[in-house]
Amino acid sequence: MSSNFSRRFILGSLVASVADVAFAKAPVTSLRPPARAGDFHKQAVRGAEALIAKARLGGKIGFVVADAKTGLILETKNPVLPQPPASVTKAITSLYALNSLGSGFRFKTRLMATGPVSNGRLKGDLVLVGGGDPTLTTDDLAVMAAALKQAGVREVTGKFRVNANALPFVKAIDASQPDHVGYNPAVSALNLNFNRVHFEWKRSGGGYNVMMDARTKKYRPSVRMASMRVVDRNLPIYTYKDVGGVDSWTVARRVLGKGGSRWLPVRKPHLYAGEVFQTMARSHGIKLPRAVTANGVAKGTVLVEHNSDELQKLLRNLLKYSNNMTAESIGMMASSARGGSNGSLKASAKKMTQWAASQAGARKSRFVDHSGLGAGSRLTAGDMVSALVKQGPNGSLAHLMKQIPLRDAKGRMIKGHPIKVHAKTGTLNFVSALAGYITAPDGTRLAFAIFMADEKRRAGLAKTDREAPQGSKSWNKAAKRLQQGLIERWATLYGT
Repeated sequence: MSSNFSRRFILGSLVASVADVAFAKAPVTSLRPPARAGDFHKQAVRGAEALIAKARLGGKIGFVVADAKTGLILETKNPVLPQPPASVTKAITSLYALNSLGSGFRFKTRLMATGPVSNGRLKGDLVLVGGGDPTLTTDDLAVMAAALKQAGVREVTGKFRVNANALPFVKAIDASQPDHVGYNPAVSALNLNFNRVHFEWKRSGGGYNVMMDARTKKYRPSVRMASMRVVDRNLPIYTYKDVGGVDSWTVARRVLGKGGSRWLPVRKPHLYAGEVFQTMARSHGIKLPRAVTANGVAKGTVLVEHNSDELQKLLRNLLKYSNNMTAESIGMMASSARGGSNGSLKASAKKMTQWAASQAGARKSRFVDHSGLGAGSRLTAGDMVSALVKQGPNGSLAHLMKQIPLRDAKGRMIKGHPIKVHAKTGTLNFVSALAGYITAPDGTRLAFAIFMADEKRRAGLAKTDREAPQGSKSWNKAAKRLQQGLIERWATLYGT
């Protein structure tokens, strides 16, 4: 059952060695004073258990809500139960990156020469060196190609190499996901277009015209490193194979209709970026050979450098759009900056786990990645609120979080709602999480975390069903209604 605390139990106890005992012996009476004439609206607020029963989610639910300034714990349910945090993980990743890299950090992508440039000829290799930038686009490569021309390069006598050794290579963030989902691409030090390729099809006579390109608003360069073949079958809808260094896809004809498009994940992002840069360079009269992979640390003279936006802006967009590849690239770069062994995503996530326990108060956390896509990550509501209170309602994380709109019974956003919520959402199949800050109508600031998961139902899903399994949409809607109900309850009860 949920419980209300009747004494000033500061959130610091969450990170003390007696945290579990403290939660287990929590008083059940309310912090609120005896009801006065103006408090009737508080007495009418539905209890947390009634809200949970109405949602009929199944599985397990854990939450903690506290005064965001003092850490005074107000209400809990299963506060030390480790739950899948889903994309709420990205809030921890953001704190980890700010601490490791600094808010002004910029990712760098460079063009380097291994020999001199004379009379338009680069006598040596040209190397496209990735620095982990998760936001690099085809447009950026076009600008770099133009800058290479301005640097006087017209011809390269050696090889065109791509170097992605600054970060570990990750073929897929979570191997348990379907092959074709765009939210589970590869990650490397050289990324492009969030490591997704655009697949478009149009009916033509008795068949289909198929296009695979690296499109942006300005450009649509076709690519050879990803191919698609339409085949006659019912299932599976998509198949993937690595064939001779090419991302080779097939799609079932029956699902294509008259035409359409979708983004597919890229499994060789460094070669993807190399091919697109080759195309952009050719448009400026610079002929390059096909890209080959470079080993070791990049060496040479820097001819062109592209810088990303500052980390603070990248993190704001990460918490708004929740791109998994962005989270992994930023998280691995943060681990790299801390030194020591960092040869895999798993090793990087372990570093973040250790940092979260020692620096953010998340003693029971365990992360297998930086995005929350992997089902093995665990976080307790108590640990998450500990981190939120430590940052404070006016801290860097609060300013990065997006505003979550409250909605009416029909799902429509309520404009001008007196309760304001700035938080990070998290969604997996039969998993829903929300954590952040509430501003009550009277200005009271609360820190909260809500984790919900029906792990038994999730574990029963076949890999091919995980993009949109039956029942997941309605479950998620019910979870979000429960989250809003709890938020409205807390803002009403614990406002002044």
